[in-house]
Amino acid sequence: MATTPGIRLDKYLAETCSGLSRSYLQKLIQQGYILVQDKWAKPSQKLQVGDRITITLPPPVTSLVAEPIPVTIIYEDKDLLIVDKPAGLTVYPAPGHPSQTLVNALLACCLELANIDNSLRPGIVHRLDKDTSGLMIVAKNKAAQQNLVDQFKSRSVVKGYLVLVKGKLSPERGTIEVPIGRHPVYRKRMAVVSGGREARTHYQVRQYRGDYTLVEANPETGRTHQIRVHLSAIGYPVVGDATYGVKSPYLSRQFVHAYYLKFHLPSTGEYREFTCDLPLDLRRALEMVSSRLLTNTYPPS
Repeated sequence: MATTPGIRLDKYLAETCSGLSRSYLQKLIQQGYILVQDKWAKPSQKLQVGDRITITLPPPVTSLVAEPIPVTIIYEDKDLLIVDKPAGLTVYPAPGHPSQTLVNALLACCLELANIDNSLRPGIVHRLDKDTSGLMIVAKNKAAQQNLVDQFKSRSVVKGYLVLVKGKLSPERGTIEVPIGRHPVYRKRMAVVSGGREARTHYQVRQYRGDYTLVEANPETGRTHQIRVHLSAIGYPVVGDATYGVKSPYLSRQFVHAYYLKFHLPSTGEYREFTCDLPLDLRRALEMVSSRLLTNTYPPS
């Protein structure tokens, strides 16, 4: 039941329905799954105090299909794939993203994935945010999957991200160690909160570019949105990050790229490292930063 007069229906639901994106909620409204006072509504409908909202969720995704989505594979052996995930691609199906995911793409080129299990995330041992690009490991069999999960749990996997932040980061090397949990008001966001889960991010400056800094971040733990939350918490928000950072006139997503992975190959135990270059949109953003274009902080929602 609505308690804030004049708020848009989609905005109200996005703030109160944890785990459902605003775009997904808009689709549900448009398809008639969400009613206000038992009547069809629009996402932009303004609510009144006491309005009764009825939500009927459609059936969940229960099966996976292979889809011909281009994905760059930079390494493959009998146990695993390493892919360079493009920005904009969700890792696995979930509410609001029933298809067109990395898993759907990999099923089209790696038949082994279909034999791992009946879940919606076969072979997935870690994930990247939809708008984060870069390296991901995907297991091709159950034994390799368990081996890799154990490596992540023991924190023996080294992960490196290239991140552009606003401001001249100082000191040039350090560790951010503050707990992360759900934002107490905006439940879809994470925040530095007392009583949150342990979170630790090591960083070092790679380049200063005018009023910006290109940073290498090495998260020791794997909390949701960890790098973005941690850097924002110390006063250096990520460029292009609409949730925690500063918007950019030349970048439509956060400047976060998973460029480095180092781990033990499951079968041989060999400790291997893999890298991938910045994608074109981030390279262009760096060029624009050198021209000293300005960014502005996103207004609070």
